[in-house]
Amino acid sequence: MFTGIHSFLPKARSGNLSSPHRPMGCIQSIACNKSRIKRESIVVCDLSATIDHCPTVIEESSPIVLRYKTPYFKASARIVMPPVPRNETWVVGWIQACTHMEFYNTYGDVGMSSWELPQLREGLVRAISDSDGVSYPWYGNTTETVTIVGPTSKPSRFIVSMNDNFYPSVTWAVPVSESNSPLLTNIKRDQSFTTWLVALNTTSREKILLHTIKWRMRVDIAVDPSLPLGSRARLVGRVHQDQPRVLTRMEPIPLNAMGRPNANDAQVLMWRPRRGPPVVVIPPK
Repeated sequence: MFTGIHSFLPKARSGNLSSPHRPMGCIQSIACNKSRIKRESIVVCDLSATIDHCPTVIEESSPIVLRYKTPYFKASARIVMPPVPRNETWVVGWIQACTHMEFYNTYGDVGMSSWELPQLREGLVRAISDSDGVSYPWYGNTTETVTIVGPTSKPSRFIVSMNDNFYPSVTWAVPVSESNSPLLTNIKRDQSFTTWLVALNTTSREKILLHTIKWRMRVDIAVDPSLPLGSRARLVGRVHQDQPRVLTRMEPIPLNAMGRPNANDAQVLMWRPRRGPPVVVIPPK
């Protein structure tokens, strides 16, 4: 969900859904326990995790930057939550973390710029929160989460959904140069994410992990800066992305993926020249 010149688009939103009947196709069976909510008592139905089957779109309308827009990762699930006891509040929704990031923009034989997550690159952490920077630990707080305040006498039925993609801008010219001459020759990006469907007791902080999803987005764009604007860049390599994997076994959430900093605040833009020391162009927030 990185934002700005180096980042992801805001996510599209979808509404919640209520139904008077128990949905079909449930992944888990319901076994209500009015005294305490357990994983077995939460029903997850119609779990879906996909990446749109379309290529990355390249935009060359600006003389300053090249933009590209990747297909969307989308996740959705229908939940049946058992009655919530008095004095308990539960939030059900999506938590996401970035687990791998390579984002290199090559400028011929001059050098390359790269967006980096230093702690992740150096192996100091296994994942970095991909929260919106406000709703920790959640990916967002609209369609991404639902809050149930007890006491409730009947099961609650709802949908939680999220989506994510990249829509960055990359300068045609070397980012540390005062020259506007286009020298960009290649863009290569490879990022991996883990996304969890979670029920969280806001009082006790008890977490119930419901599902774990792995997904990856790869982009490879070749650029000929000598060509006229509008015809310089082309997608190379894969046209469509691999589909997400819903794991058969739950994967725990690393502690640092639950709080600050999120990936948007932790990332740094580096300039790595072919000759000479690297330069920090934009530091972490």
